[in-house]
Amino acid sequence: MRTDRVGADPLDRTRLPADPWRLVERAPDPTDLGLTETLFAVANGYIGLRANPEEGREAHEHGTFVNGFHETWPIRHAEGAYGFARTGQTIVNVPDAKLMKLYVDDEPLVIGQADLEHYERSLDFRDGILRRSLLWRTPSGKRVRVDSTRMVSMTERHLVVLTLEVTMLGGDAPVVVSSQLLNRQDGEDEYHAPAQTKVTMADPRKAGSFEGRVLLPVLHAADESRMTLGFRCANSGMTVAAMADHVVSTTDPYETVTRAEDDLAKTVYRVEAREGHTLRIEKLVAYHTSRSLPVRELADRCERTLDRTGAHAVEDLHAQQREWYDRFWAASDVEVDTAGPEDAALQQAIRYNLLALAQASGRADQQGVPAKGVTGSGYEGHYFWDSEVYVAPFLTYTQPSLARNLMHFRSRMLPAARDRAREMSQRGALFPWRTINGEEASAYYAAGTAQVHIDADVAHALGQYLAATDDVGFLVRDGLAVLVETARMYTDLGFWRSNGTPSFHIHGVTGPDEYTTVVNNNLFTNVMARGNLEQAARAVERVRAERPQEYARVAADLGISDDEVAEWRACAAGMHIPFDDGLGIHPQDDLFLDREVWDLSRTPASVRPLLLHYHPLVIYRFQVLKQADVVLALFLQGDRFTMEQKRADFEYYDPITTGDSTLSAVVQSVVAAEVGYHETALDYFYRALYVDLADLHENTVDGLHVASAGGVWAALVSGFGGMRDHGGVLRFDPRLPQGWRSLVFRLTWRGTRVRVRLTEREVELVAEAGEEAVPVEIRGSRHTVTPEAPVVVPLDGHGLRIDGLLGPRPKTGGIRADGTRITAGVPDPIPFEELEQQPDGVVSEARG
Repeated sequence: MRTDRVGADPLDRTRLPADPWRLVERAPDPTDLGLTETLFAVANGYIGLRANPEEGREAHEHGTFVNGFHETWPIRHAEGAYGFARTGQTIVNVPDAKLMKLYVDDEPLVIGQADLEHYERSLDFRDGILRRSLLWRTPSGKRVRVDSTRMVSMTERHLVVLTLEVTMLGGDAPVVVSSQLLNRQDGEDEYHAPAQTKVTMADPRKAGSFEGRVLLPVLHAADESRMTLGFRCANSGMTVAAMADHVVSTTDPYETVTRAEDDLAKTVYRVEAREGHTLRIEKLVAYHTSRSLPVRELADRCERTLDRTGAHAVEDLHAQQREWYDRFWAASDVEVDTAGPEDAALQQAIRYNLLALAQASGRADQQGVPAKGVTGSGYEGHYFWDSEVYVAPFLTYTQPSLARNLMHFRSRMLPAARDRAREMSQRGALFPWRTINGEEASAYYAAGTAQVHIDADVAHALGQYLAATDDVGFLVRDGLAVLVETARMYTDLGFWRSNGTPSFHIHGVTGPDEYTTVVNNNLFTNVMARGNLEQAARAVERVRAERPQEYARVAADLGISDDEVAEWRACAAGMHIPFDDGLGIHPQDDLFLDREVWDLSRTPASVRPLLLHYHPLVIYRFQVLKQADVVLALFLQGDRFTMEQKRADFEYYDPITTGDSTLSAVVQSVVAAEVGYHETALDYFYRALYVDLADLHENTVDGLHVASAGGVWAALVSGFGGMRDHGGVLRFDPRLPQGWRSLVFRLTWRGTRVRVRLTEREVELVAEAGEEAVPVEIRGSRHTVTPEAPVVVPLDGHGLRIDGLLGPRPKTGGIRADGTRITAGVPDPIPFEELEQQPDGVVSEARG
């Protein structure tokens, strides 16, 4: 991974020019196929298509994914124990409909080998459509223009729309287009090449491979207009059907040939193309999946989808897509003016990250938001706590209906979470650290199952949603059960100790930092659990007061008593929050400061990320962080810490945080801005902004880092914009970077959309849509934003500014409670290639 400073524009602009509303590629490059397959992917949260060329051929990963469609497999533990996760879950590559192979004079078009006079591929943020245009000089010297579009519909959840136009610019020629549905999951692709790139070293961030066939053939068919493939997963029993419809437009004579077999259906068009004429093929594809329905039923649904959407012109479908995105950008766009030459590049990168959030969540509907969205197989398509902490705030404050979908999805997982809590000998519910179907799929419990903070993360996201929407109906129907069961888990997990003043402790857990595991009183966990307990008590009291009849029913179903609610409040009030008086900081856990400090200033980039070069036990012996832990608590529960505590904690933990996780830079940016390290905040912001566009962690080939994209929004709005929502009140304390002339963003609160414009000298809030008044606090002064009365408040600076970067040199020399001095060092790694690789080796599944 790259650990150096990134800067405001790290991309090669000769190939990827800066465009505020598009990602544009001017020349194909076979050396980074995996990266561009991910960057130019199109998706709607349900279906995702990697940016493999229509012609197929070489690829890092030919990918078409459906959110939640997965295969299961037994987890083999080297040494098993009771309660270990038993069943793995991995997203499955569904039939590939992108293929429309082109032959002119029987010569195939192959990107990377063809003689191209012109090439441009662009992903337009305004409509989410991938467009490609090229001018091909064939081996016989004929010039052919090829234009294509690719769209995954936001208005029709199950629909993919593809077009291909072939125009003979010089000479006549026989033209053949082979449009296909191909099962790439099992075995080999059409050229007998392995479907996925093999890795030489175990990387827990990548998806594993299956041992046997995954998709069992059930249905195949093809005629002159439609072709169909249907499968059932061998173990999970999930089913999928894919059906493609074609419309051909040409004035030239042509014939159609069809063929269908278990793993391939194709419709081939043979055209006698004339100079100056254009062949246009429109390909509409429907995907439907189910946990258990017969494939034939899914094929019928595909037929209905195509019957309905096929009645509209492709231009109309594109126009509907543009209208959806117009509404998205009206509520979600963030605009930056730096008065510098990097403006276009900066705006492009910001909007690219926001587009990634739209494509990961727009039509996820009854599913969650996977760590990679549906742009790749990384992390096996699993949902993590990333969704609640990094993605949910963006949705809550810009697209509340999508946030509601995400909250409802978690509530549907509650039965499985209750089962998991019982298996872990706990009351209440315990949400899994990683999952697709609701069951825990983390084979490495120390960095997975032990992260019980996920319960509080879910509750935190739910609290933000309820505050921003006042959706009491959702609280009654779904939210209250989640809050009650998560509060019960923490009450049962923790215990009381008395040394003068009784205090409540939580032992044997792992916080967000996966380089420190199974500890006592992890600060993040305790602080978030305290918030969970308090929130549950408030929710019970609110529903009881405002909806007494409904509360009586829910309370009877859940068995809520006044004594139990009082216990939640007592546990929250007595929660132990570690603090070291000598160093003046909050220890990450009870024994964190007893460890030696890892000196990142003397750690070469060649051994980063650490998880790929050191055994977990080596890492666990040091004070070193994979990602922000205490610092994340300072952000999410910032009203529970003083500014002096935040600055001291940030100064201690930042130099020992590796940033090996893409979840880290965004949080470090937010807190750095708050405590005054404005240059450090901007540096971390750029690291997050370009994490995928510049492939800073060298694993974007496996899919986009969706949580980091959500964190980019947080860095802009909560970091530089200074927005906080503690206590259900919108507050602003801006921290605009030096050199930025303005920052504009939108927030939706109780149905009213407010545009916030921040400059060096003032903050302006204007109600753009909605009727409700929005109360806000700006540096302690209270104001009300209404459609009739915008708010303009002068600013006296942007907080304390500490110049220079904080740097990677850790704080040492401090004295521990036992009188010993804190020192720093770096363990010497043995290069991996010198080790004798053992079969069936066990690796940590910590994440990058």
